[in-house]
Amino acid sequence: MRARRAHTHCPSPSALCYKSRLLCTVVTLLPVCVLLAAHLHTAMSDIEEEYEDQAEEEVEEEEEEEEYEQQHEEEEEEQPVYEDETEEERPKPKPLVPQIAPPKIPEGDRVDFDDIHRKRMEKDMLELHTLIDVHFEQRKKDEEELIGLKDRIERRRSERAEIQRVRAEREKDRQNKIAEERQRKEEEEAKKKADDEAKKKKVLSGMGANFGGFLAKTDLRKGKRMTGREVKKKTLADRRQPLAIDSMREDSLRQRAQELWNWIYQLESEKFDYMEHIKHQKYEIIVLLNRIQHAQKL
Repeated sequence: MRARRAHTHCPSPSALCYKSRLLCTVVTLLPVCVLLAAHLHTAMSDIEEEYEDQAEEEVEEEEEEEEYEQQHEEEEEEQPVYEDETEEERPKPKPLVPQIAPPKIPEGDRVDFDDIHRKRMEKDMLELHTLIDVHFEQRKKDEEELIGLKDRIERRRSERAEIQRVRAEREKDRQNKIAEERQRKEEEEAKKKADDEAKKKKVLSGMGANFGGFLAKTDLRKGKRMTGREVKKKTLADRRQPLAIDSMREDSLRQRAQELWNWIYQLESEKFDYMEHIKHQKYEIIVLLNRIQHAQKL
């Protein structure tokens, strides 16, 4: 029995949900009902005041009519009998108070305020239901607009993410192409430099046996660092060698001619080395400038 009673007293979830919805509806409509009650009270008080004013006006009019009739009867009693014929000929005096038509009172001795109150309540309840329907329709429209706005935001977010992904892929491809192009240019440059060195060695190796001494001399010259004035003096001293060929024989002249040829060969070799060095420096300068410009564009 106790378990059964406990089961009967425990409300079901549907009942709780219904009660909670009913409570929310009552809380939502309570301010509207208070406003409507105040409006009804004001309207009823206005109607009662109007009917009271009409009743007072009717009582005042009746009193004025009674006073006027009493005065008229007293005047008729004071006049003599022989003046009846003249009174018939005389026009009747105008009443002092204008004749006002009394307001039409509805059938019955009293006004049915209950019926008026009931009709007013029905009208107010109809307006209340209309306002509630309009409120819920507007709320439904707002919810639909909110859902549409959320969908548009999600769609724009996904489109923006896709655009960023495509942009990142393009940037990655561009960087890969730049790296490949740079590597290709460096390989071509190294290959060209190796070919130039091979050609140079091949040319110098076929010019004679004295090239070894020339290379040793150039290595020594490169090892010892000289000032500009010393280089100039040494160069002029080397160039201004006396010939002294008057007392030379044929073999000595041939040897002297060979030495002069070797000296000219040395000068031409140095000139060739300097020209190639200048070319390589110019090429490296151009490559570095291109790299700097490309890096600045990025």
